[in-house]
Amino acid sequence: MSAVSVEEVRRVAELANLELTADEEPRMQHDLNAILDYIARLSEVDTTGVEPMAQVGAMLGVSTDFDGGALRADAVRPSIDRRAVMAAAPESDGRFFKVPKVIER
Repeated sequence: MSAVSVEEVRRVAELANLELTADEEPRMQHDLNAILDYIARLSEVDTTGVEPMAQVGAMLGVSTDFDGGALRADAVRPSIDRRAVMAAAPESDGRFFKVPKVIER
């Protein structure tokens, strides 16, 4: 597995909208490489004969069937009328909601 470069750390930080200082970049590079090394080590483990993990719902005794169980059936139902929703929106162009910008770069 190839090592994470400082340039890749910067790109990941940019995508995550994080501002790393010059001191933090090498530490993050070290941490990411350590994580990837650990994942590589885990992929070498022989899991022959190991049962897959159980679903959490089954572990908690929650029924996951659609015959009266905890989950609802995935059935097609009529949707809310778009015009009524847009008319009730604080701001809309008739097709989409208008919202203030929340992410600045």
